[in-house]
Amino acid sequence: MEVEMKIRGLMMDPVTNMPIVILKDVGGNTVLPIWVGIYEANAIALEIEKVATPRPMTHDLIKSLLLGLSTGVRKVVVNELKDDTFYALIWLERDGEMISVDSRPSDALALALRLDCPIFVEDDVLKSSKVTASISDKDNHEELKRWLEGLNDEDLGRYKM
Repeated sequence: MEVEMKIRGLMMDPVTNMPIVILKDVGGNTVLPIWVGIYEANAIALEIEKVATPRPMTHDLIKSLLLGLSTGVRKVVVNELKDDTFYALIWLERDGEMISVDSRPSDALALALRLDCPIFVEDDVLKSSKVTASISDKDNHEELKRWLEGLNDEDLGRYKM
């Protein structure tokens, strides 16, 4: 089962100083943090903040290619968590045919923002991400969980890329 999510914010992890994309489910309070690289976070931040660049960035180029080929992005799905690495699929539609493309979640999310398509996370990924975090380091997981749950809009605004 897939759970629809929205990007709640983008921030820096105060412990590792790595960017985190915060996904939050549309119908509840489930939060999924996904650590991403600096460049990937920048691509997401540019679109969240609606910053226009003088030349097309990679995800803007992909958007233009897809639109030029009359191919729509129907959804992106974070579909797997394996060895502490998230995996995603981008679901394309062209001439009535659905095509799935393997992707890093950061690239899928950056593209979803640009094309305004829905973002989903497999229920198994949500469950296993909680289990994995609690097994690997329960104290840090609890601290991070309290920190994420306590975030408000002002907090998300303080961590600019």
